Amino acid sequence: MVDETGTGRERADGPLILIADDERDIVSMLKSYFELNGYLVATAFDGAQVLDRVGKRQPDIILLDINMPSVDGISACRMIRDAVSCPIIFLTARVEDADKLEGFAAGGDDYVTKPFSLEVLGARVSAHIARERRVRTRSVICVDEVLSIDFGRRAVLVNGIEVSMTKKEYEICALLVKHRGQTFDRDRIYELVWGEPGDGSVVTEHIRRLRKSLSEAGAEGDYIKTVWGVGYRWRA
Repeated sequence: MVDETGTGRERADGPLILIADDERDIVSMLKSYFELNGYLVATAFDGAQVLDRVGKRQPDIILLDINMPSVDGISACRMIRDAVSCPIIFLTARVEDADKLEGFAAGGDDYVTKPFSLEVLGARVSAHIARERRVRTRSVICVDEVLSIDFGRRAVLVNGIEVSMTKKEYEICALLVKHRGQTFDRDRIYELVWGEPGDGSVVTEHIRRLRKSLSEAGAEGDYIKTVWGVGYRWRA
């Protein structure tokens, strides 16, 4: 069990889930359910508390209500996405496609609409955690005989030596490698990497520097393709 601040654990054998909702009866219900199923639980009742909890602990998964006071769930997701890589599942009564797209753009991984079945929600949480564990066991992608990416270390390696680059350059590289062959426009890359809409020209500059870093490290070749009038993609 974890106290509501998420700062202490009485046991250390279960995944840590952060439950954030301004409806205290829902939080209480979910807390009891997940503790009975072997989870460690931290709770928050508004967006500001979410930021605080994430700052103190690295949860394994987050259940995040969209309609919360102080900082809403979408905004909170954007703010914490750089700090956590764990799955984020939105809890919401909204069902419009535009709302879902906004949530995915903010860095969310899944949606569960209210009212929901505890068993179905529990199954989704379990599936996301299992998927994360599988990714961690296959955390290195060898692009070719020269270039590889270690997602566990968050590092790009050329001939086994880590390439010096900024956090955003790494995240752009990781995004494109994970979706090899898929083209992203500059604004979409900005939304996915920075967690909010922004100036796509910033992406152009980061990609220029990323290409330079790879080339100087000895990774010759056009790894990042420019699709004129559309955006960028990693070579297939």
